[in-house]
Amino acid sequence: MLRQRHRPCLTEGNVGATLFRLSLPMIAVSLGVIVFNLTDTYFVGKLGAIPLAALSFTFPVVLFTGSISMGLGVGTSVAVSRALGARDRDQAARLTTEAHILTALVSVVIMVAGLVTVDPLFRMLGAEPEVLPMIRQYMRIWYIGMPLMVVSMTSTQVIQASGDTRTPGILMVISVGANIVLDPVLIFGLGPFPAMGITGAAIATVAARSSAMIFSVVVVARREQLFAFGKTPLSEMKSSWATILHVGLPATIVNMMRPISMGIVTRLVSEHGILPVAGFGVATRLETFALIFILAISMVITPFTGQNAGARKPERIRTGVRYSIGFSMLWSAVTLVLFAFFADTLASVFNESTEVIGVAALYLTIMALSYGFEGAVTLANASFNGLRMPWTATSIAVIRMFLLYVPMAWAGSAVFGLKGLFAGAALGNVISGVMSTLWFEKRIGQLVRHQSINQ
Repeated sequence: MLRQRHRPCLTEGNVGATLFRLSLPMIAVSLGVIVFNLTDTYFVGKLGAIPLAALSFTFPVVLFTGSISMGLGVGTSVAVSRALGARDRDQAARLTTEAHILTALVSVVIMVAGLVTVDPLFRMLGAEPEVLPMIRQYMRIWYIGMPLMVVSMTSTQVIQASGDTRTPGILMVISVGANIVLDPVLIFGLGPFPAMGITGAAIATVAARSSAMIFSVVVVARREQLFAFGKTPLSEMKSSWATILHVGLPATIVNMMRPISMGIVTRLVSEHGILPVAGFGVATRLETFALIFILAISMVITPFTGQNAGARKPERIRTGVRYSIGFSMLWSAVTLVLFAFFADTLASVFNESTEVIGVAALYLTIMALSYGFEGAVTLANASFNGLRMPWTATSIAVIRMFLLYVPMAWAGSAVFGLKGLFAGAALGNVISGVMSTLWFEKRIGQLVRHQSINQ
C-alpha cells in the first residue's frame, strides 16, 4: 500500500476560505503563463511589426496544441482527484502512471503531424509570404520541444489533484525566470550567443517550459509517490486510459474551442491588414491579465469538484461555483476600468506603430465588457468536468463557438469592420455566460435534491 502524505482536504471546512487558499498559489501559475507570453511578445516586438505579426499567427496554433495537453491533464486531474477523494490511493497511482504514458504517446503524434503541416496550416490562417518564413522557424523548434512541455502539464495536474497548488506556482516561477533570461540572450545575441531573432524566442520558450518538466515529474514520483512502477497488464492500461479519456477527450474539445475561435478571428482580422493582426496579437496577450484570477480559480474548481463529487457533497460544489462566478464578475469590472483608461499605454509597450496600438486598445476596451461572462463559461465547464459530465461542458463550448462567438464576430466584421468584429465577439461571450450559468444551476440543483432524498 502506498504511503499517503498529508494534503489539504477539499471536502471539509469553509468553502470560500478553501477556494481562496487554494487559488492564491494558482495566481502565480496564471500570472506565470501571462508573463511568459508577454515576455516573448515584448522582445519579439522589438524586432519590428512583421516578426510580431508572425508570432501572433502562431498563438492560436500553440493554444490549439496546448489544449490537447490541457484536456488530457484535466482528464487526469478528475480521475486522480476522485480516487483520492474516495481514499483509493493505489488507484490514483495507477491512473497517474498510465496518464503519463498516454500523454507521451499523444504528444509525439502531434509533433510529427505539426512538423509536416506548418506551411499549409498557416497559409490557411491568412499568413502572407513575408511572414511565413518566420512562422516556420518558430514552429519547427516549438513542435520538437512540445512533448517535454506536455508531460510537464500532466505532472502539474496530478500535483494539483492532490490538493497542492503551491508547488505548481513555484515551478511556473522557475519557467518564467528562465524565459526572461533566455529571451533577450537568444533573440538579440548576448555574450557568446549569436542573435537568432524569432528562432531564439522559440528556443527560449522550449528550454524554459521544459525546465519545469524535470521538477514536476520528480515531485510526483518521490514526494507524492504516485507512480506505480512495475508491469501493468494491457487490459488495465486500456481501462485507465478509458477513464482518463472519458473526461479528457471532451475536455480537449472544449479547450480547443478557444484557439479555434481565435484562429478564425485572426483570419477575419487579417482581412483588414497585417498591422491589425499584430495589434490583435498584442491585445490577446494583454487580455490574459483580465482573466488571471478567473484562470486561477478554474484550475482549483476541477479538483475541488472532483474530490467533493467523490465524497458525495454536491452542495459544497454549488456553493463553490457560485462564489467563483461572483468573483469573476467583480474582477471583470476592475479590468474594465483599467483598460478604459490605460489600454493605449499598455499596448504601446510592445510596439510603436499607431495602428497596432489603436487596434489593441479597441479590442481591449470592447472585450472587457464581457470578461466576467467568459469567466462564468470557464468555471461552469470546469465544474462539469469535475462532476464527470464532460459532454455537457462540450455542448456549452460548441454552442458558444459555432452559434454565438464566431457568427456574431463575422457578422459584426461584415457590417461594421473591426469595431463590429470585436463587439460581436463580446456579445457572444455575454450570452454564453448567462446560458452556462443557468445550465449549471439546473444540473447541480438536481444533484443536491437527489442527495437529499438518498440521505
